Amino acid sequence: MNAKKIFVIGCGRWGTFIAWYLDKIGHEVSLYGREQSANMKQLRETKKNQYLSLSKTVRLTTSYEEIGLADYIVISVGSQQLQSVVSDIAARAVQGKTVILCMKGIEIETGRRLSQIASDTLDESNRIAVWLGPGHVQEFIKGVPNCMVIDSADEAVKDDLIRSFTSDLIRFYYGTDLIGNEIGAAAKNVVGLAAGMLDGLELSSLKGALMSRGTNEIGRLIAAMGGNWDTVYGLCHLGDYEATLFSEHSHNRAFGQSFVKGVKFDKLAEGCHTVKAICRLGKKYGVELPICEAVYQIMYEGQDARSILKNLFDRSLKNEFVIRPAK
Repeated sequence: MNAKKIFVIGCGRWGTFIAWYLDKIGHEVSLYGREQSANMKQLRETKKNQYLSLSKTVRLTTSYEEIGLADYIVISVGSQQLQSVVSDIAARAVQGKTVILCMKGIEIETGRRLSQIASDTLDESNRIAVWLGPGHVQEFIKGVPNCMVIDSADEAVKDDLIRSFTSDLIRFYYGTDLIGNEIGAAAKNVVGLAAGMLDGLELSSLKGALMSRGTNEIGRLIAAMGGNWDTVYGLCHLGDYEATLFSEHSHNRAFGQSFVKGVKFDKLAEGCHTVKAICRLGKKYGVELPICEAVYQIMYEGQDARSILKNLFDRSLKNEFVIRPAK
């Protein structure tokens, strides 16, 4: 493996882990955070956060000055912040880079996937990829391995990144459906909110049904948007359910559980934003999304969680599977 110069943007839980991981496997890593960021202040003082310790070789910076020297630019910020970040990069006339998006979400106002935001904003000489799939920082730093996926419209970019990033800790697979992978990855956080709500209402046994119906629901949306229905069964969505619907480390599951119990949860749960965007996409493409709509009604319309979830599982009787449209 040839060591690459990598500029990581975002010093939250996942961005800091990415810097830790890429440094660990031999790359030259700079980690960027805003000057006023509490996370960056802590890292600059101690080289640690609550999850891990960074090595001395990871360079911490609050400036974009050296972004042009990087081979790869990795972005790990809240999905609704991505437009601002890529606009900042574009303002510096950055060209010819591989830009890897390491977050899961959909822009609320436009319904754009994250790769679309980056492609719409950055110079066309830059190559865009996404890094998706299951895994928690708390497990990775203990040496617990997992599988993830890298996807891009550019086959050579996928091959380059997978060869550069694969290790004994993370095995990467080649994504084959950018639409399906991005929509599936974003939507699993909404299903995670629903799972947490079931936990909070002591209805956890229904999570098996939630998993089954959730994949079917999101598969329909992926297909309607021009993606491959089967992608929903891969690492982007179903393959991420254990980490999102069951893990104690899942912010989305924990948020859903706290929400129905009336307990404040102040950590980032991307599903809270994604549910707004995905319900809009469902209406745009004429796809019924009962689970996503139920989560939206509970969170944003003040509906009673127990009643809404009961109605969800009391829906009209129907066949479990539907005949898919011919390709």
